Amino acid sequence: MANYIPEPFRIKMVEKIKMLTKEERAEKIKATDYNLFGLRSEDVYIDLLTDSGTGAMSSEQWGGLMRGDEAYAGSKSYYNLIEAGKEIFGYEYIQPVHQGRAGEQVIFPLYLDKGKFAISNTFFDTTRAHVELTGARAIDCVIEAAKNPAVRAPFKGNMDIPKLEKLINDLGVENVGLIVLTITNNSAGGQPVSMENIRATSEVCKKYGLILELDCARFAENAYFIKRDEPGYQNKSIHEIVREMFSHADMFHMSSKKDAIVNMGGVLGVKDANHPAIPGIKANCVSYEGFYTYGGLSGRDMEALAIGLFEGTDEDFLRYRIGQAEYLAALLDEAGIIYQSPAGGHGLFIDAAAMLPQIPYYEFPAQVLAIELYKEAGIRTCDIGSFMMGNNPDTGEQIKSDFEFTRFAIPRRVYTQAHFDIMAEALISIKNRAHTIKRGLKITWEPPVLRHFQAKLEYI
Repeated sequence: MANYIPEPFRIKMVEKIKMLTKEERAEKIKATDYNLFGLRSEDVYIDLLTDSGTGAMSSEQWGGLMRGDEAYAGSKSYYNLIEAGKEIFGYEYIQPVHQGRAGEQVIFPLYLDKGKFAISNTFFDTTRAHVELTGARAIDCVIEAAKNPAVRAPFKGNMDIPKLEKLINDLGVENVGLIVLTITNNSAGGQPVSMENIRATSEVCKKYGLILELDCARFAENAYFIKRDEPGYQNKSIHEIVREMFSHADMFHMSSKKDAIVNMGGVLGVKDANHPAIPGIKANCVSYEGFYTYGGLSGRDMEALAIGLFEGTDEDFLRYRIGQAEYLAALLDEAGIIYQSPAGGHGLFIDAAAMLPQIPYYEFPAQVLAIELYKEAGIRTCDIGSFMMGNNPDTGEQIKSDFEFTRFAIPRRVYTQAHFDIMAEALISIKNRAHTIKRGLKITWEPPVLRHFQAKLEYI
């Protein structure tokens, strides 16, 4: 039975949205060469393309925007952010950057270059791209349970520890530049990583003298899952759990556009203020982002981010936030629609391969389902599958993803119960006619890196 968790806030401002006709939507998506990133937002009724930067800021955050200190160096807003970061994460060095991929661009070249490898529970697309841009190669090492969406198991985002240690030995420890733990594990369906697994990954890194870096855009959601589902943590606060999570790593980078609920911003941190990487981090930040006391952000952005770090770790908010995904999941359970189960932190990842078994991975079933959702109800989602994975950088061959997910990424504090009912109704309608969808897609043009943002497609 679906149970909707009430919002722990009241709505103060609204934005008008509109629903185009089915005929209009069919023309709009065709005009983008069947790439949903090409749609105008005004032509989208429910936008689930991403939860990154799409949340609704609070009255406190909007107030912070007015207090922003726009000094180029050493602004008050910078120091407010530093203090908030130190309080939340317990790290001695905090560095603002303009978003998560900027943090990757700053940190990764310090540890990765041609001939090196980076290993993760699962790399997201932009993270994988930044590994490859250094000349290194990215290897995923998620547990096997994650690869079966229908299996309902806790902490499906975990690193496969025996496989990780085998990879390190097979590759040669001198060739492994970085271990990256993604929390929550986005590409595996927003699935959390247990504290036990974070600790075990850290122990492997210490054994081989490797850096453990957290990609932690959704760290607060991960902490909530630990509190709810991992024995021994039910009586700990979210703040205590976050501190323990980060104590096992050496450094982190995060897109603050997720769990800090801002429209733009990122943070990276280093546990030890005397860590030898910090001069390189500052140098790369100055080169690519701007002076290190603003890191590509305005003072107003840093103020909103400092406030959002605390709001995003509020337990009442997190219960409601994850409850939204679970409400939608319950509706899909009743309809027999398979998704990466249990429900993830930032949304649901629909198993497009199960819904459209007649479409092979190289014809991109998750992208086909995403297009159908837009045509059906004006819902914009995205492919987290073989289309997103792209081609092998060494052979040029299409990579077969472990998953063919169509991701319903839920913006924070934006949509209501009625919107979730529409999402479920649209999926049920498509499921009922899925057998009539005979054609997959082929790419007619693609860029060399991160193709799914720009690629052009057509039906076969």
